[in-house]
Order: sequence, then structure tokens, then C-alpha cells
Amino acid sequence: MHSLTLANGRQIPQLGYGVFTMSSEEVARCLPEAIAAGYTHIDTANAYFNEVAVGRAVRASGADRESLFVTTKLFPQSYPYAQCGPDIDASLERLGMDYVDLMLFHQPYGDYVEGWRAMEEAVDSGKVRAIGLSNFPVRKVEQILEVARIKPAVIQVEINPYWNQHTYKAALTERGLADAVFEGWYPLGHGDKALLAEPVFRELAEKYGKTPAQVVLRWHLQEGNVVFPTSRNPEHMRENLDVFDFELTAEEMARVNALPQHAYYTVPEEPPAFVLVHNDYSKQA
Repeated sequence: MHSLTLANGRQIPQLGYGVFTMSSEEVARCLPEAIAAGYTHIDTANAYFNEVAVGRAVRASGADRESLFVTTKLFPQSYPYAQCGPDIDASLERLGMDYVDLMLFHQPYGDYVEGWRAMEEAVDSGKVRAIGLSNFPVRKVEQILEVARIKPAVIQVEINPYWNQHTYKAALTERGLADAVFEGWYPLGHGDKALLAEPVFRELAEKYGKTPAQVVLRWHLQEGNVVFPTSRNPEHMRENLDVFDFELTAEEMARVNALPQHAYYTVPEEPPAFVLVHNDYSKQA
């Protein structure tokens, strides 16, 4: 498994396993299979309502905790400083873990500037090993940087060949985050199959004896992205890992990056209604 180095010197596996949209029952069935297949990076969140199931599945897998990289995320209701610390503890309790390798602020709304201090204190105490931001536009990342004692180690946003985020990455590099690691959600597009049907991916798949999805994942690795595709199919889990035995040329990478750019999802300036709802994450099976 290829890994990247975070600003704190720790390693983050480039290819992980995501549990977004998965029920607790699906996590219980699929996550041990993913770990057995070779995945060591697991991405969950408070708002996925499956942290309890993730913790149970990790223990059921028999994997050594230190061999895994576990990420979870806090939703805006947890950002106020007085709430953030207790909610970090609650997340660890649901997972049944003493620490998580990475904790992110999930959405760019609410008291994220105030809450960042609590995230830093969680790093100081060893409860969280690295902290970062998910779905934050440049100007809101700047607000964090103005107060940060510990800079975001990871920035998570939509990244795929239709939305390669080169401009966004360059903007954050200019603002002092040259050593930040970028994670991409929707790494294979948004399920409409248009991305995987692009002629460039079909051609390269035939050349290398791979699937179009494997070519896209290889592009991500060479772009330096961390990705965590979700799959409930053991065969697809294994296929997604089978991307380390070939390499795209510079010309082929350029062809992929020449695809027309458009985001599948735009983060609104004001929080959507679902962000404003107080969710009781303790009610997980």
C-alpha cells in the first residue's frame, strides 16, 4: 500500500475504504472483508451514523489497531469550543478507540474557527493524531489559518478527473499549506458512469489490462490524492487495490487533466437545512 507523509511525520495510506451511505449491517459485513483484502485506511463520520459499527467491525476483523488509519469527522453542531471536546470524546467512545488517526471538520459552517482550538487540544492530549478540514472553500480555510497553532494536515474535497482541483490546491499552497495532503471524495465520479465511459479511460484500460475505474484510481495516486472508494462487492474491493503494478505516462496524465472540468457538487455559502438539525449520534446500533 502506498502512503503519503503528513505534516506531523505520520503516514496516511493513499487508498482507503469509505463507508459513506453504508448501514451498520453493511459495515458489519463489508468492512472486515475490506480489511482482509488489504485496506488499512477507513473513512467514516459522525453524520454517517455508523461509527459504532465501524468500531465493532474493526475489532471483529482481528486487525491490530496500530496497523490501521482511522478517520472520522465532526458535524457543525460539534464546533463550538465548549461542545467540541466532549463530542470528540463521544466519537471515540462510539468507535471504541483510544484515538483516531485523523479528525476533520466535515462542513464549513458554524463555529469552526472557535472549535479549532479544541481540535488542537485533542492532538495535544493524544486523542487525535492529525486534524483537517472537509469541504472548506479557500476563504474559510484562511480563517482557520489565522488562528491555527496546528495547521490542517489534510484537506478533503471533491476530486476526480472531471474536477481535479488544481486551482484549489495551488491557492492553498500559496497560503502556507504546501505540505497538506488532499483527499478526494467522488473519486470515480457520482455514479452516472459518464466519467468511466470517457474514451481516454477505455483506451488506457485496454492498454494496461485494467478497468476504467482502476485507471482513474491510478491517476489519483499519481496526482498525490488520497481516495477511499466505497464498495460492497468483495471483487470490486480487490480490483480497487490492484492499481500499484502500472504507471501512467506524463502524456497520459496530461490527457486526463485535459478533460472538461465541472464539479458534481457545489458547497453552498449558507448551510443546507440538514446541517442545522441537531442529530443524536449516540443512537447507533
